[in-house]
This record gives sequence, C-alpha cells and structure tokens, in this order.
Amino acid sequence: MNQSESKSTNTKSPGILSVLQSVIAAMFGVQTDKKRQQDFKAGHFKYYAVAGVMMAALLVFTLISIVNIVLS
Repeated sequence: MNQSESKSTNTKSPGILSVLQSVIAAMFGVQTDKKRQQDFKAGHFKYYAVAGVMMAALLVFTLISIVNIVLS
C-alpha cells in the first residue's frame, strides 16, 4: 500500500461524537493542531457549524438558567 492509499483510508467521515468532541474542545481552546487538521481534512463544515451553533445556544441557555436561579 502506497502513501496516497494509506491517506485515503484514514480520512473517513467523523462520527457525531467526534464532531461534538471537536466542537467542545475548540470552544474551550484546547483543540490539538493534529485533531484540527484531521477535522479539516475529513469533516464537513456544515456538521461542525450546526454542532457549534447548538453548543453555543446550550451554553447561553445554561448561563441564563444559572443566573435566574441565583437571582430568584
């Protein structure tokens, strides 16, 4: 197996847990360069964008809920 065949077999589409892990790690700024490069090569932007928007909305909702609980 040559190098180009090896690369094509290693670039399968990431699963939902891998996408969520990457989005969470990126939100906290702890994403490794190796994982980021892997995401850009194998992943689809729309999956990461949707997951990012959902995680941001979840973060905002959680913060609003905490503030409301503390203020009540």
